[in-house]
Amino acid sequence: MAVTFDRIGKLLVGAKLISEQQLREAVAIQKQKGGNHLSGTLVKMGFIEEGKLLSFLAQQYRVPAVNLNSYQFIDPAVIKLVPIELVKKHMVLPLKRVGSNLTVAMADPTNVFGLDDLKFRTNYSIQPVIASESALLEAIKKYYGSGPEGLFTEDGKSADTSKLLEIKDYTINDLQSTDFDMQDEGATIDVEDFDKTVGDLLDSVEVAEDEQEETGYATGVVEAPIVKLVNGILVNALKTGSSDIHIEPYENVFRVRYRLDGNMMTVMNLPLKVKNAMVSRVKIMAKLDIAERRLPQDGRIKLKLGAKRDVDFRVSVMPTLFGEKAVLRVLDKASVQLDMTKLGLEEQQRNHLKAALAAPYGMILVTGPTGSGKTTTLYSALQALNTPAVNICTAEDPIEFNFMGINQVQVHPDIGLTFAAALKAFLRQDPDIIMIGEIRDYETGEIGVKSALTGHLVLASLHTNDAPSTINRLLNMGIEPFLVASSVVLIIAQRLARRICRECKVPDPEMTPSMLKKVGMTDEEIAVAKPHKGTGCSICNQTGYKGRVALYQVMTISDRLRSGILQGASTEEIRKISIDDGVKTLRMSGLTKIAEGITTISEVESCTVAD
Repeated sequence: MAVTFDRIGKLLVGAKLISEQQLREAVAIQKQKGGNHLSGTLVKMGFIEEGKLLSFLAQQYRVPAVNLNSYQFIDPAVIKLVPIELVKKHMVLPLKRVGSNLTVAMADPTNVFGLDDLKFRTNYSIQPVIASESALLEAIKKYYGSGPEGLFTEDGKSADTSKLLEIKDYTINDLQSTDFDMQDEGATIDVEDFDKTVGDLLDSVEVAEDEQEETGYATGVVEAPIVKLVNGILVNALKTGSSDIHIEPYENVFRVRYRLDGNMMTVMNLPLKVKNAMVSRVKIMAKLDIAERRLPQDGRIKLKLGAKRDVDFRVSVMPTLFGEKAVLRVLDKASVQLDMTKLGLEEQQRNHLKAALAAPYGMILVTGPTGSGKTTTLYSALQALNTPAVNICTAEDPIEFNFMGINQVQVHPDIGLTFAAALKAFLRQDPDIIMIGEIRDYETGEIGVKSALTGHLVLASLHTNDAPSTINRLLNMGIEPFLVASSVVLIIAQRLARRICRECKVPDPEMTPSMLKKVGMTDEEIAVAKPHKGTGCSICNQTGYKGRVALYQVMTISDRLRSGILQGASTEEIRKISIDDGVKTLRMSGLTKIAEGITTISEVESCTVAD
């Protein structure tokens, strides 16, 4: 049974949110002016705050409440689903769609006639949420009104939405994500709903071909639902800033997930009957063998978005128990931060790195686990060095981004083109600067350090926990201590922590000095610390975090450290010497970011260890 506005008035009085006198005055005004929304009248008369009223009504109607002011963008394809006459008649606003479900904001979610009207006209199942009357009116004017901000003109035709469709304007709400429970296969999107799921935003998307190659398949957007779905998943990953796409078959569900700011997030669940067709489409785009389903395969997809933007996806397909799983690494050059001043290095750390890059020879090592941003740091350093006056050669596996002026070589161990083989070839190519994607073995490490000793600047990555442990990692490979001490000039260790969302960032009053001291802050640091937190908003998908920030440990090889290496010092001894030299550990770097209000204690504790 619907909750009436008379009853709502009485409940508001019972909850002591308004007085009986205020209710009588509001009812009198409502009768005088007409209309159905007593709640709006109470707000306009100043008897209750809009936020308090919205929370109260959400509890009574048992539907979620939304703050429309936090919605930066609503998909024009979703707006087009509900005609302007229905919007005005029932005061509703479509927000997003998930398969056959359409989420609609309403001032009165008990309006059964309005819900039936919407269901009949759109052919979707309607999921109502409650919004304030004033916010609804403002949003309706923005998206349906005439003029530059409205999506429709006075004659009801679509206005020019090209500015709204730019990738940078999308938020996490545009993902149309569905909940997923490992104990249940969750809600699936039917084949017939594919076109509704991806919308009408893919007309400018096409698969780019190599100019030298001819293929037997079309490169444009085909109307087939599977093709539109795959393109939609790729474009949505770009909209949200995701780093990876996981397309995963299980026994009862076919799941799509994104890795956003380092965390996995379920986007949609698809019917099992489409898994072969969908993986085959990915393999065709990546120029892989669609007939081979027993062995892992690697490839690359290049999407053209409009006239000027190309985005690459590194594709890995692997057979699993229930079918082939595809993982796509998003390689968007437009989103890569290659400005060394914006990497997150502190001033002293940045000065040490600049000094090492200015040296005529030596080895600079960047260490950390997979996904810690090592490649970005190396590319940033190479871009700072990339001038017509120098010859730069890189050996990478794989090449994530290509740069003008840098000779990049893709390693192929299966045909004998290993890192070591590439390095030997580089030395006959008159290089000034060499970059090694990863030092994995003794031969690669030995050639690298000897190259650094013979007049070349060598940059390389390595997998170690921190900067001091890198020294013993090289020694354990079999490289002589005198080679390590003479060649290595700088070691950078790094991690990535989630950044507090700038839109909902507020000071954290719950962060007490004792809590800050417990994680390692000194009294002097606590005195000036300004810890913050994210309250959660639509921009950050209610997580309180948006984007990531790097934590760095930059260790210059001083004379004391060089002497310690030659004398066979342990990792712990090297760590103590580096701290005495003023090197900040990863945890210290994280504490600085907490004090500056950039990240939180939980993030720093999750990616660094206590000193």
